[in-house]
Amino acid sequence: MERVNRVALIGTGAVGSSYAFALLNQGVADELVLIDLNKEKSEGDAMDLNHGLAFAPSNKKIWFGSYDDCSSADIVVITAGANQKPGETRLDLVEKNTSIFKSIVESVMSSGFDGIFLVATNPVDILTYMTWQFSGLPVHRVIGSGTILDTARLRFQLSEYFEVDSKNIHAYIMGEHGDSELPVWSHANVAGRSIFDRIHDHPEKYHVEDLDSIFEQVRDAAYHIIERKGATHYGIAMGLVRLTRAILHNENAVLTISGYLQGEYGEDDLYIGVPAIINRKGIKEIIQLNLDSEEKQKFSRSASILKESMEPVLNKYKDA
Repeated sequence: MERVNRVALIGTGAVGSSYAFALLNQGVADELVLIDLNKEKSEGDAMDLNHGLAFAPSNKKIWFGSYDDCSSADIVVITAGANQKPGETRLDLVEKNTSIFKSIVESVMSSGFDGIFLVATNPVDILTYMTWQFSGLPVHRVIGSGTILDTARLRFQLSEYFEVDSKNIHAYIMGEHGDSELPVWSHANVAGRSIFDRIHDHPEKYHVEDLDSIFEQVRDAAYHIIERKGATHYGIAMGLVRLTRAILHNENAVLTISGYLQGEYGEDDLYIGVPAIINRKGIKEIIQLNLDSEEKQKFSRSASILKESMEPVLNKYKDA
């Protein structure tokens, strides 16, 4: 019997519907089932998406369904939850979204699901950890979107600055997907050449001091977008499709996701943004970069902030 790749999407708000649209446009997955409390809206999304199939690169079965449809899903993508409001940090959403996730994950698992969870809801690092806890799945099959979008934002900002296609910019944002994240300048390069070498080659155009403002634009991007349009959803939707493709196509792609650390980078028992190899099994391997002393310190601080923020929900749900 021919294998059919099924993705179950839980949450068809701004991020979820953007993900579904990007998935259709890129021809990723054979089946897409939409699951949401708002039945009317999700049914409308399924109808609307189906009407675009004639223009899509490949055929796809799309429908509004239920948690039962997760039983044979390869990937369950969770974008449901309370959104970040103007003035809120991602960590402000911990309590309310953990409660929502407990119900979602238990409903998915009761269907007999045995695939990979892909979590995008904020605070993504903590909710990915809680998804792992609630699901009982191995850590390599629970993946958070982590700093995949922050990394894309950094590559975009550097491409604008150096006037080079972002596909030829290689740089990572690591740590919490939030205010304590850090740029890994020590490994950032343009076409294999260190950004510091490129700056040195063109002192009349580029300056090391500019890197601080570039990173600030990346770190604070969500706040600026939320102020202007209420939510960020196109960028993260594209990142989620990239992750979906890497899993379903067994790509062994290196992407900055929220992965579970077991001693890597001197940290243990937390999900946090790190580069990792992603394939059909989920997280194949966490990539350990040789960070410089300042980067190590910032990563450790970011991990501490995450652990501190996670403690109240862990205490609340550990016996649940």
